[in-house]
Amino acid sequence: MAERDALRELQARLASRMQAVRTEPPVRSWLAVECAGHGLLFALPQAGEIFPLAKVVAVPHTQPWLAGVVNLRGGLHAVVDLARFLGLRGGAPAPALGDGARLLTLSPALGVNCALLVDRLAGLRSADQLQAEPEPAAAARPAFAAARWRDAQARAWQEIDLAALAGHDQFLGIAA
Repeated sequence: MAERDALRELQARLASRMQAVRTEPPVRSWLAVECAGHGLLFALPQAGEIFPLAKVVAVPHTQPWLAGVVNLRGGLHAVVDLARFLGLRGGAPAPALGDGARLLTLSPALGVNCALLVDRLAGLRSADQLQAEPEPAAAARPAFAAARWRDAQARAWQEIDLAALAGHDQFLGIAA
């Protein structure tokens, strides 16, 4: 009898929580990463899986920021050194990446078999942890560079729209 009461109580709590989720406004959430010391945010619905750094096979005659290709779960993915692509690391190849380096695939919904090489994962962030920064008057930034945010420690975070990045001409133009 006690098990039945516990099950009913659990079902009631779940039903109550599901109703609350339906009525609450959605909270924006991001995956936070670091590239060459810069904080970047990726919307969770646009991000795919996270993998440890695997053996990347170089591809000749491509842009310097294309690190190569890698097999992830049986699928071939182009690997973009995101810091180099964004110009954060300059023209130099990635330094010896530490154990924190990861490959982050783009969501399959974006239709691009690509993994971004990031230096380190920095966890999850939500809109209630960050404060939007005002837009500079004459900010010339690419279309994939979305809002800028600051956290409680005054660290700046640049939101990257992965859908816009996946369709950006420079990102798609990998031939050297």
